[in-house]
Amino acid sequence: MHQELFLVNMNLQPEVCVKVLGDILPGANLFRINLGKDENNIGLHFNPRFRENCIVCNDSTAGRWGQEAREKRFPFKQGTSIEISIVYDGKKFLIKLPDDYEFTFPNRHNYQKLDYMSVYGDFNVVRVDFE
Repeated sequence: MHQELFLVNMNLQPEVCVKVLGDILPGANLFRINLGKDENNIGLHFNPRFRENCIVCNDSTAGRWGQEAREKRFPFKQGTSIEISIVYDGKKFLIKLPDDYEFTFPNRHNYQKLDYMSVYGDFNVVRVDFE
């Protein structure tokens, strides 16, 4: 069964690290972690896709998606527990994968704070930490 987590009014400032610990469901197809202003204005859409064996990152403004960026590194396995760390520094999002590989996605909208987070798909959240 899918779990959906929505956090609003977070007021996260630059230099915050968001750590998401959870379980990828057996038979998973995809899951998503979104960070931004609200559900229609997303600074980072982090979307591992098992069928495509890649991670898609994107942003949206007023519900309209930007240009996708695809990361070929894919350390995710169905039925396992993982931790993903995302450091927001105001200019970019630094994403650290479970195998310690890191990559960045730009803060295309120059958000000065993050008020919204959602996690959903074939993933059960165990814990979310803000450091």
